[in-house]
Amino acid sequence: MAFTLYSLLQAALLLVNAVAVLHEERFLRHVGWGSDQGIGGFGEEPGIKAQLTNLIRSVRTVMRVPLIAVNSVTIVLLLLFG
Repeated sequence: MAFTLYSLLQAALLLVNAVAVLHEERFLRHVGWGSDQGIGGFGEEPGIKAQLTNLIRSVRTVMRVPLIAVNSVTIVLLLLFG
């Protein structure tokens, strides 16, 4: 298997898919990364855990429809060109 731009894009797509399927109640809360964890006060910088939780929530919200389209195109390309 050669290291190409397509394989790099496919790996990035798999990582975004992995972040998109993380469920907050089933997985993240058991690990301690729920939405009620890490709430800071006004003017305080959020910690790395709060920033990663916000990133996961944003990816799930914003990338839902584009991921369906990109996954469909990837599947069709794999079926056509192997």
